[in-house]
Amino acid sequence: MNDPATSVKATVGYGRALPQTDRQRVLRNTYWLLTLSLLPTVLGAWIGVATGITASLTGMVGLVVFLGGAFGFMFAIEKTKNSAAGVPVLLGFTFFMGLMLSRLLAAILGFSNGAELIMTAFGGTAGVFLVMASLASVIKRDLSGMGKWLFVGALVLLVGSVINIMVGSTAGMMAISVAAIGIFSAYMLYDLKQIIDGGETNYISATLALYLDLFNVFQALLALLGIAGGQRD
Repeated sequence: MNDPATSVKATVGYGRALPQTDRQRVLRNTYWLLTLSLLPTVLGAWIGVATGITASLTGMVGLVVFLGGAFGFMFAIEKTKNSAAGVPVLLGFTFFMGLMLSRLLAAILGFSNGAELIMTAFGGTAGVFLVMASLASVIKRDLSGMGKWLFVGALVLLVGSVINIMVGSTAGMMAISVAAIGIFSAYMLYDLKQIIDGGETNYISATLALYLDLFNVFQALLALLGIAGGQRD
């Protein structure tokens, strides 16, 4: 179980606040696209597990491939978010993320209770999203100031993940996973609040931000569950 949550949260530029009707439209389109984005993720994960195509991406090699692909896609999404190509590029990114997740999924499925752990991580991630969405809808305070602190936290998490790859500490992996759940849950609240308050005007950028939050929470939960609750036959 050597796959830390290494995704760096994408920074998103927030424009002027939108009228209420436009805010609802952006939120609605974001939720639809976020739901759609899960399909390529599942497909990529299934192909990765079935073929073992990512099995050799261990240690620093896996980290370099992951970060190179992820940042390349995020750059492309930023460039195409206002065009017809934006949605296909985003869905290509989520397929790539599914492929990258497949190595951890394959390791978890090696446990006798692997399927149960995956479903627990999925349910836990969905629960976190529901809680954060509820909080974002009732909190009146402006949370935009959280962004820079959360980004710093994500960078520190990335550095810690790189170090732990070299050290190979199980305790370090658990600490990183717990920190990732906390940081990206808070990021989820922050990103949802930006959409609700009209700070985010582009639903593709909004979807990318929330997708990264969900992906990192799920990955960290799955890694933590695998370490703490994985059972061998």
